[in-house]
Amino acid sequence: QVQLVESGGGSVQAGGSLRLSCVASGITFSTCDLAWFRQTPGKEREGVAAVDHLGNRNYADSVKDRFTFSRVNTANGEITLYLQMNSLGPEDTAMYYCAAGRWIGASLYASLYNYWGQGTQVTVSS
Repeated sequence: QVQLVESGGGSVQAGGSLRLSCVASGITFSTCDLAWFRQTPGKEREGVAAVDHLGNRNYADSVKDRFTFSRVNTANGEITLYLQMNSLGPEDTAMYYCAAGRWIGASLYASLYNYWGQGTQVTVSS
């Protein structure tokens, strides 16, 4: 059973940084593609960053040069995802979700992902 558990959200002032983490278990390293999405009330879920099983990365234009997505395959069969977020602005305020899927590449389309975490809130004040 695939499980994704996010952590690391919080409140920060504009210009600050946060690092989100997501532990993924029950998934096969060699075939899984992973991503971070975010969503604000009344809006569709937006792709932020993705990495495929080959390590290719894809970032939304709005976060390029500010956010960095990394993944670490741990010895106990889990994958830990990190989203380092720098130079945060109020527009980055959202619920952030990690997601996993197979054979979809480094896609930023939410509908392609089968597995989702519960989300972690990021709030950036001006």
